[in-house]
Amino acid sequence: MAPLLSVNNLVVEFPTRRGILRAIDNVSFEIARGETLGVVGESGAGKSLTGRAVIGLLQRPGRIASGEVWLDGTRIDQMPAREMRKIRGRRIGMIFQDPLTSLNPLYTVRRQLVETILTHTNATVREAEQKSVRLLDAVGIPAAETRLDSFPHQFSGGMRQRVVIALALSADPDLIIADEPTTALDVSVQAQVLDVLKTLGEERGTAVLLITHDMGVIAEATDRVMVMYAGRRIEMGPSADVIHAPKHPYTVGLMGAIPNPDAEADRLTQIPGAMPSLKAIPPGCAFHPRCERRFTPCDCTVPAPQPEGGSSVACHLYGPAEAAA
Repeated sequence: MAPLLSVNNLVVEFPTRRGILRAIDNVSFEIARGETLGVVGESGAGKSLTGRAVIGLLQRPGRIASGEVWLDGTRIDQMPAREMRKIRGRRIGMIFQDPLTSLNPLYTVRRQLVETILTHTNATVREAEQKSVRLLDAVGIPAAETRLDSFPHQFSGGMRQRVVIALALSADPDLIIADEPTTALDVSVQAQVLDVLKTLGEERGTAVLLITHDMGVIAEATDRVMVMYAGRRIEMGPSADVIHAPKHPYTVGLMGAIPNPDAEADRLTQIPGAMPSLKAIPPGCAFHPRCERRFTPCDCTVPAPQPEGGSSVACHLYGPAEAAA
């Protein structure tokens, strides 16, 4: 079965007066219908930028320098802006981290939902209003019909995020890109939002690209996970494998930093140093200055993804250089 979304060797660059900064470096991944792929990493790893590149919302002077983005067999990274606007909302829905950036504070929820549905579907006004009620009910807004005429400021943060999800679903898209959808939400509200996203895949066959730094969210809501570091994909595999048996030293550090009440260790794992800036990406493996297991090839050769069990890992500890370690 062909994947719904295919991203092949994606490169995103930012031209500056001092040279070209490469923010995304040859990232590839696929998502099948009904599947949720989690993207995780520290701030600055390139998670959100990857999502924005897929949907064609890179801020200038950012640009896709090379690579391909395919949606259901159609290449979309080179589409004219007018055609891409038709894809956004209709085929791809976006949930941004801050719901206030997605909602117009001057318009009621009814107006925003109905206008979105009318723009991307052939529904009548009455059908759009009926669908708006169903969407709000589906995302867990109580008394959905009476809340349609509320303004965004009349909702709590969690409720606003549910309205944003309803907007993203309004045209029945094939793909949802969710950028930190549970940030700053109560734990109980987080669980409800994740349940809505999970139901999408199970009942509607919607694919979800879930961008987060929260490994608890990854464990709860994803089928596979892609770990990013300094704009590169360094590990990808089934969520359970990556969480419980991480392979890349960076992923090991991320997992070791998660509090575990059953663990015997007195202290959490700490990864020394910090994510490099785009102006100072080190040669070879970008993680090698922080890695306790680095050896000769790490500081000069960029590791290619290697199959390891059911996962793939871009690390010289695996593959051809392994024997020299």
